[in-house]
Amino acid sequence: MPEQSFVGHRHRRAGFLERMAGDLLAVLEHALVAEGLARRPGLLQRFDPRVRLFAILALIGATVAAHSLAVVYGLLLLAALLARLSHIPVGLLARGIWLSVLLFTGILALPALFLVPGEAVARLPGLGWAITAQGLASAAFLVGRALAAASFAALLILATPWPHLLKALRTLGLPSVLIVILGMTYRYVFLLLLNAHELFAARQSRQVGDLSGAEQRRLVVSGAGALLSRSMHLADEVFLAMRSRGYRGEHASLAEFELTAADWAALAIMAGALAAALAAAY
Repeated sequence: MPEQSFVGHRHRRAGFLERMAGDLLAVLEHALVAEGLARRPGLLQRFDPRVRLFAILALIGATVAAHSLAVVYGLLLLAALLARLSHIPVGLLARGIWLSVLLFTGILALPALFLVPGEAVARLPGLGWAITAQGLASAAFLVGRALAAASFAALLILATPWPHLLKALRTLGLPSVLIVILGMTYRYVFLLLLNAHELFAARQSRQVGDLSGAEQRRLVVSGAGALLSRSMHLADEVFLAMRSRGYRGEHASLAEFELTAADWAALAIMAGALAAALAAAY
């Protein structure tokens, strides 16, 4: 007589709880990968975080100000080149940024093909709507600018550890309370994700047999309530710990920034590129 198992077969379809636990773990692994990329000896990682921030903002400004498709898509190629030189996989940008941007901006840019007046270059089969050359150019500008700007922003985040980026943002004059909120949110979102993953993993390890859809939803709701209670208790403990250690509203960082000759040269190049782009645009 074959031995009966109370645990579902490995080839069965994953339930809602299994998928949720797997998704939470994937988010945590993605964060670890991003931290590892920020510490690689690449081109962007060698510069001072303040220089990185100014350079990326200058490149995004040049992307927005550019009035030439060649310049826009040239900047997109520059983003891919910077990713390569900074040891950031271009495939990571393609999967994580470009596909999402193409999907979102593509939907927004689609009506421009037919609504922007101009010279008709083709017609939509079946409907007979005219696709204009000016509409194609407008859609290409929208998609290209979104791709380039999102790529530069992703490079800044992937090449800079989060505490260093927050300190660089503080040098731009952002309010201290905003910096503290961003830092605490980043840190404790992942802590709560880890707690949620452990909660669902513990429940899954004690599960015998399959649960119905209603039972799984009830477990998810109860887990969300437990996680909310933990987060509120954690917030109180963190606030009291910060106050007891002398926190008075100013974010402190152990990292010390120091500009080198290469940083000053990069600043000069980026300032010149931004000035040239603004002059060409206006």
